[in-house]
Amino acid sequence: MKRHLHVAASPSGPDAYSWRLAETLLAKLGGDVVLRRLDLDPPPPPDAAFVRDFRAAQTAETAALKPSMRVSETLIGELETTGGLVISTPMHNFTAPAALKAWLDQVVRFGRTFQSTPDGKIGLLADRPTFVVIAAGGLISPPDALQPDFLRPYLSAILDCIGIRDVTFIAAEGLARGDAALAAGMAKAEAAIAAAVSPAPIRP
Repeated sequence: MKRHLHVAASPSGPDAYSWRLAETLLAKLGGDVVLRRLDLDPPPPPDAAFVRDFRAAQTAETAALKPSMRVSETLIGELETTGGLVISTPMHNFTAPAALKAWLDQVVRFGRTFQSTPDGKIGLLADRPTFVVIAAGGLISPPDALQPDFLRPYLSAILDCIGIRDVTFIAAEGLARGDAALAAGMAKAEAAIAAAVSPAPIRP
């Protein structure tokens, strides 16, 4: 049975619309869930010790000798021991909230989760089905978008950097535009979840 890692990035915790939609998604996916709540335990941003040590800690074994790598290794280990990834997040100021950016800065690590080559960066983690559930107060998808969306392009690029390319985005939009828009945005996202996890039709 597949184990999924749920990285919950909203400061609102279980009350967040993104969390609620992620719970719906995970129930449909089935399997065990490893929950990483960034609201309760936000990763620290890389500090001077992290920057000093990361090039000498390119394996789990060498990282174990560096206290500055402990948080990073814990978070990377959660990715390595799960086969699916669900990120639930709000959009903050057109992009990722600070806690999610800090999580990414800890798991996107040279020599450990990606390698640089003359032809560009190569991800070192196994690809896996990944769902990013976004809650946005405004409208972010064409043709109705009223604000920029730097979140989805950024997450596509940064996850690809570490080897995760099978990414599906599900966005609940317009949630701050009144009760009717909230209900419509959630309903549309729930329909997208149902479509994303529905079994493929059997062809004769």
